[in-house]
Amino acid sequence: MSYMLELVNLKKHFPIFGGVLKRRVAAVKAVDGVSIKVNRGECFGLVGESGCGKTTLGKTILRLYKPDAGKIFFDVPKDVTEEIAALEKENLKSRRLRRLREQYDLATYRGRELQLLRRKMQIVYQDPTTSLDPRMFVKDIIAEPLVAQGIARGEEAKKMVAEILERVGLTSGHLYRFPHEFSGGQRQRIAVARALVSRPEFVILDEPTSAVDVSVRAQLLNLFTDLQRDFNLTFMFISHDLSIVECISHRVAIMYLGKIVEYSPTEEIFHRPLHPYSQALIASVPVPDPTKRKERAPLTGEVPSPVNPPMGCRFHPRCPLAMDVCKQKEPELMDVGNGHFVACFAVSSQTHYAG
Repeated sequence: MSYMLELVNLKKHFPIFGGVLKRRVAAVKAVDGVSIKVNRGECFGLVGESGCGKTTLGKTILRLYKPDAGKIFFDVPKDVTEEIAALEKENLKSRRLRRLREQYDLATYRGRELQLLRRKMQIVYQDPTTSLDPRMFVKDIIAEPLVAQGIARGEEAKKMVAEILERVGLTSGHLYRFPHEFSGGQRQRIAVARALVSRPEFVILDEPTSAVDVSVRAQLLNLFTDLQRDFNLTFMFISHDLSIVECISHRVAIMYLGKIVEYSPTEEIFHRPLHPYSQALIASVPVPDPTKRKERAPLTGEVPSPVNPPMGCRFHPRCPLAMDVCKQKEPELMDVGNGHFVACFAVSSQTHYAG
């Protein structure tokens, strides 16, 4: 089975320059070796604290940022990815390997290749107030991808825009309005329409409900569910709100300081989290009942700087289960059964998994 999206050791570092000559003195390791696989037709949730690299990962997948290392495979046959892995394992810098990567690895794409990629991959940003041009009519905002990709112009584009507007809950009567004339929820619907008008296959939703109130949030979640079913879409849903991720996602990945520490089916990770950070994150979700008190997980200390992350496991300075090996060696994601992957020496040292 081939995956819709497969990331292999993806990295994105932002350089820090200093001194009189403005030389590179350090780097912010926003994404530092992420490997995940997203199935076709699923909603893959990505959660973590603010600043852990979630949005940077999303933008790097879409090649809005150029990755510093790693591979991005989008809808690539499994035999091709296996051949690339085998050639790299043999350390063969062959013409065949170079040709395969240029053809299938999004990390190597440039120019026209990237432009064509935009038809298949889109993004909905967190705040529609800043992502929509305030000087353009709605019809022009939504039609912009059609014109840029050469898909449609004129009346044909206007017809496609009207159709997608109705699909997201607006009408053709909104075509000649500016973004400031809409509410926050309506502006986000316009952003969704712009992302879907070119009929992509994969859409990144970057905290799309954080800028609206609770009632509108529920409406948007229902809209995303309907659109995913009707358009056969694959979503990556980025959020720090665990309750929303639990509601809409099929699988969830937990990110900490540029690394994926755990991912599994949603029900599995919310009812049986294995990594100490995942346990603390899920335990911190408020309980909507004032008569019940919920004990917080014993998590102390501050998130280390991504400029100079700790040696070994990045979570070990705050981890209640930290061992000596955690300070020296970085754990790798390990399959512990039921499609559950976790990067933790304390978990891997257990002889049995209570699945």
